[in-house]
Amino acid sequence: MSPSAVPAPPADLDALLELASAHGLELDGTTVRTEELGLDFRVAIGSAADGQAWVLRIPRRRDVLGRAAVERELLRMVAPRLDVAVPDWRISTSELIAYPLLPGTPGLSVGADGTATWHVDISSPVYAASLGATVARLHASDVQAAAETGIEVRSPAQVRQAWQDDIERVAAEFRISASLRARWDAWLAEDSFWPQHTVLTHGELYPGHTLVEGEEITAIIDWTTASIGDPAKDLMFHRTFAPPEVFDIALEAYASGGGRTWPRLAEHCTEMFSAGAIGYGVFALETGDPAHRDAAAAELNPPADG
Repeated sequence: MSPSAVPAPPADLDALLELASAHGLELDGTTVRTEELGLDFRVAIGSAADGQAWVLRIPRRRDVLGRAAVERELLRMVAPRLDVAVPDWRISTSELIAYPLLPGTPGLSVGADGTATWHVDISSPVYAASLGATVARLHASDVQAAAETGIEVRSPAQVRQAWQDDIERVAAEFRISASLRARWDAWLAEDSFWPQHTVLTHGELYPGHTLVEGEEITAIIDWTTASIGDPAKDLMFHRTFAPPEVFDIALEAYASGGGRTWPRLAEHCTEMFSAGAIGYGVFALETGDPAHRDAAAAELNPPADG
């Protein structure tokens, strides 16, 4: 996102400027814009007197701070291992995280009204190849080194069991449509869908978290959900939104870069995406927010299925 991506400054501009100043960062108030849609962090972007643009992440809840500390260590580990940029947290406290703006434009942005705007052609073979190569390099990271940062570590069996546990947890609190529950149960029961290895994953690698220039990925942001887990998580969004033949290009680049594939990887990505409502249901339960609970309930039992 560029500093001009949102047309109006935030209503609490003075408070944001004071927060930045208290951490030694003097921003030009006329350049400050915010992104309000993040579930864990509010994001602001603004420029300092020297023209350097900064990204500010302000925690929405105290429970995100522990994960932020882990994310900081992970970023330090992955930065020298990737061919694309990652955030360099120059400021990291319980009140504010800030880093210089990374090169490129998000492949996807979402407006305050929920409208999605694509800034990259998801059908682009260039983007697909760039994504596949980048994910392959990430997945080649040393698992032990990544685990030492404190991120969650799961074996293939634990990944699968965690899905089962989350479905049961959500089903105890929400009504899940019969068709969705049958689909997810069949997915969990079929061995051929599931990988026999785990890797370091970004965890939410969709176009909004990839910055691009000329359809090539230049940076990856928001590593909050990184873990040692299912490699399909980092390919799922591309499989969902790109044409099949373009996703094949991403997979070819992934395999050429050393990524390990299996016969039903693409189908596994599709089923995992369909189960996204489960993750949202867990989030709603953990936050206790009525608005999130209502939204999760609607996803878990859509009217057409209810």
